[in-house]
Amino acid sequence: MNELDAITAPEVPEQGPDAPARGVEIVTFGCRLNAWESEVMRDHARAAGLQDAVIVNTCAVTSEAVRQARQTLRRLRRERPDARLIVTGCAAQIEPERFARMAEVDTVLGNAEKLRAESFQTLAVSGGERVSVGDIMQVREISPHLVDGLEDRARAFVQVQTGCDHRCTFCVIPYGRGNARSAPAGEVVDQVRRLVETGHSEVVLTGVDLTSWGGDLPGAPKLGRLVRAILKQVPELRRLRLSSIDAIEIDSDLMRVIAEEERLCPYMHLSLQAGDDMILKRMKRRHLRDDAIALTRTLRAARPDIAFGADLIAGFPTETEDMFANTLALVEECDLAFVHAFPFSPRPGTPAARMPQLDRAVIKDRAARLREAGAKALARHLERHQGAELEVLMERGGQARAADFTPVRIDAPARPGALIRAAVTGHDGQRLTAQALEAAP
Repeated sequence: MNELDAITAPEVPEQGPDAPARGVEIVTFGCRLNAWESEVMRDHARAAGLQDAVIVNTCAVTSEAVRQARQTLRRLRRERPDARLIVTGCAAQIEPERFARMAEVDTVLGNAEKLRAESFQTLAVSGGERVSVGDIMQVREISPHLVDGLEDRARAFVQVQTGCDHRCTFCVIPYGRGNARSAPAGEVVDQVRRLVETGHSEVVLTGVDLTSWGGDLPGAPKLGRLVRAILKQVPELRRLRLSSIDAIEIDSDLMRVIAEEERLCPYMHLSLQAGDDMILKRMKRRHLRDDAIALTRTLRAARPDIAFGADLIAGFPTETEDMFANTLALVEECDLAFVHAFPFSPRPGTPAARMPQLDRAVIKDRAARLREAGAKALARHLERHQGAELEVLMERGGQARAADFTPVRIDAPARPGALIRAAVTGHDGQRLTAQALEAAP
């Protein structure tokens, strides 16, 4: 999970007993793919005329994410006693019975069902079944949906892929998302073109296993081919960005596109997970430590302005202090700018949950040390921008992002989604500070 993927669940305001009926409110946990799907659900619910309902779109990546979802459901029932409470997302897909046993929940929808318009039509007319969760492994296609972006239109997200064919020993996501499925290139290009026509300067391609895109399509095209097609066929697109990618799956065409196409943002968030070869093998990852180091060096040589982020897990079962030291050292050896450190969380049903576990205090300590290394890496990255001029994409509240996804605090009021030039004046250890060099459009 990276900055593009990570989101927080919004607070749902209280409603008194005499307040008027509402439409649909959505509380989203987890990744940006979930956030994109929440917007699809919002459109379906509005079209169906569903009223006074709250949809909780859950995440299952950690046990803490599941705990927070259940806690939120209980709170929502206290605050909205008369609302229809619907739970969906990966946690609901994987453990539907567990959520169905909650007295607070009215309906449990699966990950495939939540994207079907007829699910919401049924809910609006008759209430539907209490549990509507199918076998996600039997789903073979990705449903085309178009939403007009997220984050107050700062950037738009296009789902090009979902599901995963790999079975990392710590991960439950394939059981929530199913096997890998890709959207046809023509549909993706059409969606990107539509988003550019509606005013978006930056589009993010997202998926569960993004670099596996095309493996199930005729001819098994690679992601690089899709990226090149988008940039060629939508020349008005100012920025194209990729969400988290698997380092071992970067194809040769994608490597060339990264080097040659300035409109492809110079930021790669890598799913590394660990920096020790034995732990990587026990995770059932498909790359080794040296593969990660070689990739980052190759990409930096091809695109000197590129920045890297990575997911790293601290305290995986059987991890010794020396093994952890290898992961810690990877932060500098790959010259990472953004580190997302996760304390290992055993997920029921996964092979890693049956391995010898580390003491939670050890896991917590290692995660803290990994986060500290990440903070130092970010400070080094920010220092490199001192005195630079950047084109930044405005977000909300004076926040912006550079092309390499570096966060920027800027003194120019501007609409989310505007691209402006800015001069870097310093940093606070977490983001750059900058002054606008031009009036915002």
